[in-house]
Amino acid sequence: MSRRNSLSRAKVRVRRDSGTKLDYYNKIVNKTILAHQNPVSGLLAASTESDHSWIRDDVYSILAVWALALAYKKHADKDYGRAKAYELEQSVVKLMRGLLQAMMLQIKKVEKFKYTYDPRDSLHAKYSSKTCATVVGDFEWGHLQIDAVSLYLLCLAEMTASGLQIIYTLDEVLFIQNLVFYIENSYQIPDYGIWERGDKTNHGLPELNASSIGMAKAALQALDELDLFGSRGSDSSVIHVMSDTIHWCNTILTCMLPRESNSKETDAALLSIISYPGFALDDMELVNLTRQEILSKLQGRYGCCRFIRDGYKTAREDPRRLHYEPWELKIFENIECQWPLFWCYLVLDGIFYNDPEQVEVISTNLEDVLIKDEESIKLVPELYAVPAYKVEEEYKNPKSQDRVPLGKVPHMWGQSLYIISKLLRDNLIAPGELDPLNRRLAIQPKPDLVVQVTVLAENEEIQLKLANDHNINVQTVSDVAPIQIYPAKVLAYIYSFLGKNERLGLTGRPVTDIGFLATSKLYTMKGQLFAFTASFMDHKSFYMASDIDFTLDSFRTYVSFIERNWNNIPGRPTVVFVITKEIYEAHENLNSQLISTIKKLYSGYINGARVQLGRLEDFIKTACLTSLTFIGTGEEGVENEKQVFKYLEEQNTSFSKTSDLINKYKASLSKETGKLGVNNLSTASLNASQVSLASINKNQNRAKKLGAIMGIAKRSRSIHYTECPRIIEKAAKIPSTLKVPLLDDTNDRQRYIVQNVTYQKMNDDDLLNLLRDNKSLHDEADILHYLYETKNLDWEIPAIHKNFFQGSRLRDLIGNVYEKASIRKMWWLVRHSAGMLDLTSDELPKAVLTLIVRQKQISIGLPSTRLNSEISIKSPLPKDQIYQLIKQAWEKDISMMMVTQELLIYMSLFIATEPQLFEGMIRLRLGLIIQVMIGELERTLSCSVEEATDHLLNLSPYEMKTLLHMILSGKELGATSIYSSRMPSSVSNLDDQKKAEIERRYLRDELKQGYSVRNKPILLISEEKDDEEGANSDLDKHGQWIRRRRLDGSLNRVPIGFYSKVWMALEKCQGIQIYGYVLNQSLTREMTKEELKFALLVEEALNGITEPEYRQLIVEACMLMVMLAQNEPRFFLNEIIIIDNIVNRANELFLQEQVKSDGDATLCCAIGKRCPSARGICEHFYDLAPSGRYGSMNYLFKALTQLLRIQENPDCIVC
Repeated sequence: MSRRNSLSRAKVRVRRDSGTKLDYYNKIVNKTILAHQNPVSGLLAASTESDHSWIRDDVYSILAVWALALAYKKHADKDYGRAKAYELEQSVVKLMRGLLQAMMLQIKKVEKFKYTYDPRDSLHAKYSSKTCATVVGDFEWGHLQIDAVSLYLLCLAEMTASGLQIIYTLDEVLFIQNLVFYIENSYQIPDYGIWERGDKTNHGLPELNASSIGMAKAALQALDELDLFGSRGSDSSVIHVMSDTIHWCNTILTCMLPRESNSKETDAALLSIISYPGFALDDMELVNLTRQEILSKLQGRYGCCRFIRDGYKTAREDPRRLHYEPWELKIFENIECQWPLFWCYLVLDGIFYNDPEQVEVISTNLEDVLIKDEESIKLVPELYAVPAYKVEEEYKNPKSQDRVPLGKVPHMWGQSLYIISKLLRDNLIAPGELDPLNRRLAIQPKPDLVVQVTVLAENEEIQLKLANDHNINVQTVSDVAPIQIYPAKVLAYIYSFLGKNERLGLTGRPVTDIGFLATSKLYTMKGQLFAFTASFMDHKSFYMASDIDFTLDSFRTYVSFIERNWNNIPGRPTVVFVITKEIYEAHENLNSQLISTIKKLYSGYINGARVQLGRLEDFIKTACLTSLTFIGTGEEGVENEKQVFKYLEEQNTSFSKTSDLINKYKASLSKETGKLGVNNLSTASLNASQVSLASINKNQNRAKKLGAIMGIAKRSRSIHYTECPRIIEKAAKIPSTLKVPLLDDTNDRQRYIVQNVTYQKMNDDDLLNLLRDNKSLHDEADILHYLYETKNLDWEIPAIHKNFFQGSRLRDLIGNVYEKASIRKMWWLVRHSAGMLDLTSDELPKAVLTLIVRQKQISIGLPSTRLNSEISIKSPLPKDQIYQLIKQAWEKDISMMMVTQELLIYMSLFIATEPQLFEGMIRLRLGLIIQVMIGELERTLSCSVEEATDHLLNLSPYEMKTLLHMILSGKELGATSIYSSRMPSSVSNLDDQKKAEIERRYLRDELKQGYSVRNKPILLISEEKDDEEGANSDLDKHGQWIRRRRLDGSLNRVPIGFYSKVWMALEKCQGIQIYGYVLNQSLTREMTKEELKFALLVEEALNGITEPEYRQLIVEACMLMVMLAQNEPRFFLNEIIIIDNIVNRANELFLQEQVKSDGDATLCCAIGKRCPSARGICEHFYDLAPSGRYGSMNYLFKALTQLLRIQENPDCIVC
C-alpha cells in the first residue's frame, strides 16, 4: 500500500512540475506570438507598425501554439488544463481559417493558375491581418511561393489528423482539393521560393527551388486520402492526390539536392524539408548529405547563413534598392548574416532522428545567442550581422568577428520552433504527437515489393492460340468481368471531375496524362471495379506504340519502374497487360519475344523486379484499391456520373470500330498478296509495291503523270549533311539525284527513268484520280505530300471524289496512309505521315520536363552559321509549344520533327533509369546527336550519308532507341562479338534489293547484340591508357579517336568537375576566350564555382563551336590549362587566355614533328595540302590518342607553356 501511495505522489509531483513548465511556455507563447493575433481575422501581424501577414510566417508561428495545446491535453488532470488546451486549439483554428478565407477570396486565381502557371495568377504571399484582403498588387511582390501554400496544406493535414476541426463545409473541401492541383506540378514551376527573391540577385527572376518542391511533396503525401472532416466525414470530404505527382516531386527533389536552385549551391531552408516539418525524403543518405552540405558551407558562430553571398541586411548592402548588381555579389561573401532560426531546425532534426549529441551541441550554441528581455524570457533574434567597422577583418579571417543582432526580436518563426524544441526536450510532448501522420517514418526500411501482373488476351482466338501453340493459359478481357479494363486516358477523364464546383467557378483537375503508378491500382466507382492499362499500350496515342518490340520493352521497363518507385503506397501494385491481335500476329521474331516475356513473368522475376503472375480476381485482396468517391457526390454528382458512364460506353464502341477497321484492312491486304504466298506484313508491303509497279508499266501515260510528283516526300528532307564532318576514310557519295527511301521497294528507283512532267500543270482532279486508282503506299505518300504542300489539312475533297475515299478532308486521307503504314511497319512513311498530321506524343512535355529538371538543357536543330539555327529549351513547356519549337528548328523536314520527338522521349527514359549515361553533359544537342547516329550507320554499313539517313528513318522506334543507347554509352556499332568487322565488301556488288535486305538484317542484329550489353559512357579524357596494350587496343585503330572526339563533342560531354575547375582557373587570369566568346574574371565575383549558372555560361561558350571534334579538342586544352593553373604557382596572368590559339599551336607542333618523322600527315597538311577537316586542324591530329609521347595532350601542353611563356619541364609528359 505504501508503495502504491508513493507512486501516486510521484505522478502528482510530475504533473505539478509539468503544469508549471506548461504555464511558463504558455506565458512565452502569449507574449511573443498570440499577442500579435488579430481578434477578427485570426492572422498574425508581422509587427506593430504593419498589418501585413505572411502565410508562411503565420503557419510556422502557430505551430508552437498547437504544440502547447497538445502538451496541455496530454498532461491535463484538471478542468484548467483541458480548458487551456481547448483555448489554444481555437487560436490555431482561428488562424488557419483566417488564411483559408484570405485564399478563398482569390479563388479565381487558383482556377486560372491551374492552367497557366503564370506568376501573375498566383495566390498572394501576404494579406492584411485586419481584413484578410491583399496588401500589394500582383506585380509588386514575388507572390508565387509554392512552399508557403504547401506548408499551409501540410499543417492542415497534420492538425486535422490530430483531431482539430478546421474545414467546415464541402465547398471548403473542394477549395482545398483545388489547392492540391495548385501545388501538384511544383516540380516544373519556377517560383520565388522561401526568401521571396527567386534568383539570388533579386531581380524578380523565379527559379525552380528544391525547398518548394520538397514542401509540396510533403503536403501531397499528407493530404492523400485524408478526410478533412475527420471521423465525422464521408466520401465527399476526402482529398485525392495522384501518386504520380508525388513521384515526380520526389524524383526532381532527389536530383536537385543538395542544390537549392540554379543560383544557389545549397540553402539552409532545405532543413525544413529533410526534417521537421516536411520529412520529404525517404533516403537517409541524401538527408545526411544535404545536412552536411549545409553545415559545411553555411554554419557560423551565430547560426547558419541562408545561402552563399546572401546580401540581406549586411553592412555592404545598399538599402535604397531591393536588387543587387551581379558584380557586387562577391562583396557579400563571408559576411552573410547568420540566422539562429536554423539552429532551431537542427535541434528538432536531432530530436526526430534521435541524435542526442547533435541536440546537445546545437542547443548549447543556440542558448548562447538568445536574447533575454526584461522578464528574463529568452527570445530568438532574426539574425546576426557583422558591424560595418569589422567587415574588413571578417574578410581576412572569416567567422572571427563578433556580430550584433538585427531585425525582429523575437523572430516569431524562429521563436515558435524554439518553443517546440523546448517542449520536446522537456518531454512535455513526443515527436509522434507533432506528426500524427507518421511521416517521419518514411526513411524506415521497407519489405521487398512484389508486383502483381495479369496477362489478358484481347479475345478468345488469341487465348486459344496461346494455349495450343505455347501452352500458356490466360484469361480474356471478358473473362475478368465484372472487372472492367480501360486505357489510361479514361482514368484521366474521370479525374477531370475531381474538385469540380460550378458555384465556386472551379472546373476540376486539368486533363493530363496518367502515370504508371496510377494505372497500377484498382479502382472502385459506384459498386463497379476498374483496372487501367498503361499509356504506352494505347496504340491510338502515338505511332511508337505500334512497334510491338518497343511496347514489350516498355512493359518490362514499366514493371521495373513500379518496383523501384512504389513508395509509401498501401497495397501491392497490379499491372494489366493485354495481348491484342496486333501484338500476337507480329513478326515471328517479335512473337517469340512476347512468349519469352510471358515466361519470364512465370519465373517470378523480370528486369530485376520480383513479380507474381496470376488472375486479376485473385489480386483484389492484396492490390492497392482506390475509391473514386468524388463521382456521384455533391451538387453536380448525378450529372457527372451520367457523363462518366456515357464516356465509358463510347470508349467500348470506339475500340470495337477501330479493331474492325484494322481487321478489314489486314484482310484486304492478305487477299491482295495471298496469291504470292506472303505470310507477313513486311513482305506483303514489298509485293504490293511490285504489283503496283507492274500496273504502272502497263500504263505509260499514268506513269508520266506520277513521275511528276514521285519522291516529293523524300525531297522534303532537310538533312543531306553536306556540311557534316566526315570520317577520315570517306565513302563515295551517291548521286544527289537519288530521291527514294533506301529501305522501301527498291524497284521504285525505276520510276525515275520516266521523264518527269511538272506537277504544277496537274489539276486537283488529276491528282485525286491518280490517288484513287493507286494501290502503292509509296505513290500515295508522294501525291498526298504534294497536296499537303499546296493545300491545307482541312482542304475539302471535291464532292465528285468523296465516294471513293474514307473521309472528306486531306487530313483524313493522310490519316488513312498513316494507319496503313503503321500496320505494314513502314517506319519512314509512318514518321512522314505523322509529321504531315502534326502528331505529338502526350509524353513529350514530361520527357522535356524530365531532362530539364535534371539540370539538362535541350537544343533542337542543326548548328550552322545562321543565327538561331539551334533552338534551346531551358524550362518546361506545354506540348504545343514544344512542338512549335521543333517545327521551327527543322523548318519543313517533317520526318526529323518526329525523330526529334522520339529522341526526347528515349533520353527521358534513359536519364530516369541510367543517369550515368548523362554524366558530364549539360546541354543535349539533338541535331548533333542525329548526325552522330547517321555517321555511325554510314561507317557500319559502308554507305553514303543519304543512304544512312534512309536507314535511320526506317528503323523501328525500338531500334532507334537501341541505337541512341549505344551512342550515349560509347559502345561502337559494328564492334560486337558477332560482327567484329564492317559489312562485307561483297555486299556492294549485289543488286539494290538484296543489298537493302542484308543491310537491314545486319543492322538489326547489330542493334540487338549491342543493346544486350549495358555500358557506362566512355569519356575521352577520363579513360586513358599509356601501356602498350592500350596503344594496340581497338580504340587506337585508324579513325577511332576522331570518332570518339566527334561522339563526345556531339554529346557535349565534359570531364566531371570541369566547370568548377574552369572557375578556379578564371580566378588566376583576366579571362578565357573560347571561339570568340570571352569569359571574364568578373564572373567569379558574380557566381560561385558550384553554381549551375556559371556552368551554363561555359557551356554557352563551347556551344558556339559547330564542329564536335574541334569542340572536344578545346575541352582537352581547357583541362590542361586548369591542371596547370592548379599545380603551377607562377600561373597568374594579367591577360586573356585564348584557347583556340593553344589548339592551333599544338596542331603546328604536330605537323612540324610529322615532317621530321615522315608521318601520315606528310600526305596532307604537313606539306601544305589542307585536309577537308574542321577549323583547319589536320585530320591526323584529330585522330591522335590523348596519351603518350605522341598524344594530343603532349602537343597541347607544349603549346600551352609556349603561349603562356612558362618554362616547360622536359621530364613532364601530361597524360
